[in-house]
Amino acid sequence: MKNVVLEVKNLTKKFSSRGQPAFGGGDFTAVDNLSFSIADGEILGLLGPNGAGKTTTIQMLLGVMKPTAGDIIYFNKSFKKHREEI
Repeated sequence: MKNVVLEVKNLTKKFSSRGQPAFGGGDFTAVDNLSFSIADGEILGLLGPNGAGKTTTIQMLLGVMKPTAGDIIYFNKSFKKHREEI
């Protein structure tokens, strides 16, 4: 059985554009309830059109951007609670 290196559960990122009429004045969901896992030795590719949330997802996985909701787990440790150690 392979070890799970990365597990993503219900990852969501919403942006608010309130007060900015050029962006519709409401909320925009860039990543909506994304879940996947990667085991030791596996490779994952993120494919999709421009605006699909690929870069936003990577930024959340790296800790550059904070998710609105969901969990990121590296080596069975929550990224929220063990960020420095990870």
